[in-house]
Order: sequence, then structure tokens, then C-alpha cells
Amino acid sequence: MALMKWVTRQNAHVDRIACPWLIKRFIDRDAKFLFVEPSRVVEVAKEQEAIPFDVPDVELTHHSDKCSFDAIIEKYAIDDTALFELTKIVRGADTSNHHLTLQSEGLLAIAEGFKRITKTDHENMEKQFYVYDALYEFCKSRVR
Repeated sequence: MALMKWVTRQNAHVDRIACPWLIKRFIDRDAKFLFVEPSRVVEVAKEQEAIPFDVPDVELTHHSDKCSFDAIIEKYAIDDTALFELTKIVRGADTSNHHLTLQSEGLLAIAEGFKRITKTDHENMEKQFYVYDALYEFCKSRVR
């Protein structure tokens, strides 16, 4: 499989960290991520042959009450009960429905904190992957 490149807006928050975790854990562990000015995402996607996500007017973005994390799971037909539980946590943290799960507001707070203590989106992503690994294990314990 060719190396997958993905591009999204810089200053990553919940969905723009959760999606790279999802992609690396379930789709392509060698995927590369580009974080750019919001106005340049589509342009960079074309230039770099990258898949745009979490920006308006692209396939892998928010649709109705769902977030980009949902869209990626649906597009790649990932069938994992624990991941479906994690999706609810992410959706609650990333949309206005912060009370969707008990964990959603906590994830939102954690994402805000990491955004403030990291210098780059890649550093933020690297540090937060442990959070998503832990949440996924928590979800596995709940559904199995």
C-alpha cells in the first residue's frame, strides 16, 4: 500500500487528534499528517495528494450530528464495538453535545490542556495518542 498522507487545519483539537489516532491504529500505521492554515487545506490536499479531513466541503468531515471520526469509521467500514463506544466519547467532546457520554467533557478538557502545553500539532498528536489508547481500552472493557 502506498503511503497515505492526510491534511487538516492546524491548531488541532479533539477531532483533529482523534482522527490521526484512528487512522494510525486502524487504517495505516505509517500515515503522515499535515496541519496547515484552514484556507489552504484543499489546496495542499491537491498538491500533496493528501486526503483532507475535518474541514467544510470534504467527504471526511462533520455530517449532521456526527464528526469526522464517525465519517472515517464509516468510509473505511471499521467494525469494532469498542471503537463505536469511543466514537460517542469523541463526538460528544467535539460537537456541542458535550453531555453525550460521561467521558466527553473530560476528553474536551484534556484536549484543551494538551493544546496549551504543546508547541506543535505533531507534538500534541504524539502525546495525546496515549489518551486515545487508554480510552479505547476502557471502551473494550465495557463492551466485551
